Amino acid sequence: MRPGPEGWTPPATLIVPVKGREEGLVENLRSLAEQEYPDFEMLVTVRAGDDPAVGDVAPLLGAPPAGRQIRLVVAGAGPPNTGEKIGNLLAAVAQARPSSQVLAFADSDGHVGPDWLRALVGPLADPGVGAVTGYRWYFPERGGFWPLLRSVWNSTIAGSFGSGAAPFAWGGAMALRRETLHAARVAEFWTGAVSDDYRLTEAVRGAGLPVVYTPRAMVASPGECSASEFLPWAIRQMTITRVYRPGIWWPGLAAHVVYCGAMAAGVLMLAGGSWWAAPMLLLAVAPGMGRGAWRRRAAAAMFPERAAWFGRYGWAYIWLIPLVTWVWLLVFLASLFRRRIEWRGVTYELLSSSETRLLE
Repeated sequence: MRPGPEGWTPPATLIVPVKGREEGLVENLRSLAEQEYPDFEMLVTVRAGDDPAVGDVAPLLGAPPAGRQIRLVVAGAGPPNTGEKIGNLLAAVAQARPSSQVLAFADSDGHVGPDWLRALVGPLADPGVGAVTGYRWYFPERGGFWPLLRSVWNSTIAGSFGSGAAPFAWGGAMALRRETLHAARVAEFWTGAVSDDYRLTEAVRGAGLPVVYTPRAMVASPGECSASEFLPWAIRQMTITRVYRPGIWWPGLAAHVVYCGAMAAGVLMLAGGSWWAAPMLLLAVAPGMGRGAWRRRAAAAMFPERAAWFGRYGWAYIWLIPLVTWVWLLVFLASLFRRRIEWRGVTYELLSSSETRLLE
């Protein structure tokens, strides 16, 4: 959490794709527009000019914060058999102002602090860095079983980021030099794909450059969810991961099969009267709960303004871990043979990491 390099704040373009109305959209966009960064423009990009989100974005376009330029980019249909989000990103990249040396990307469902963009761009002062990423943390303001379960489930992914190379760049908080985007042929990697962040990661690493993580660019994602919203979303995330990053997906499946198998064996032995199995069950459960406690502590350091929230709901990152482990196994198994996903009303078939079929 130490501050990054001071003084290196090159002109930047911040690109935010939107689609449809969503809770907190105006507040989230305003948090991005009000960054304490000396010279940046913000491009809000949609596929069609009649998208319902345009009405929410219009006041921000008409009265941007002082010294900021905020523009709406209408992307149109985009490349064939390519994810709609990627089509929007490609159109915005093409319309970024010539003076911007850095391109940054954010999602519309996240809320950020005023120094977020500065933190995201700072590590790029080292020309040996290919891309910089943050990640998200879910903060359901009213708690609730399913929203907290989603937050705990997602926190295990957040826990995979640390010092050294990041496992991947996350599309809701990533930045790279403009020259790197062109040298790594990111636009070519995006065309025909659905996942913008996995493909950008592949392109940057293919150019021999690392992706690094900065905790100061973490994003707070508020909002509620139900079981019917959380489980399909989680399965979609893991389906995309299996197709785009099988090197992450398969070890994850194997680990959860072993982990859940050990838990189930311990419970069955205890139910059969084998009390000596209690230490084995504890050995299977306690390390995960301990890691959950450390993740909670790390998140509290990254979001000090949410200390009261962690005081109310921080217990979930410890006591929901055994259940979340089984949810992970369910999600892995549900995504094992799946290739079709629905993303914001559009159905795609993931043929490979570079080939997609638009179904409807």
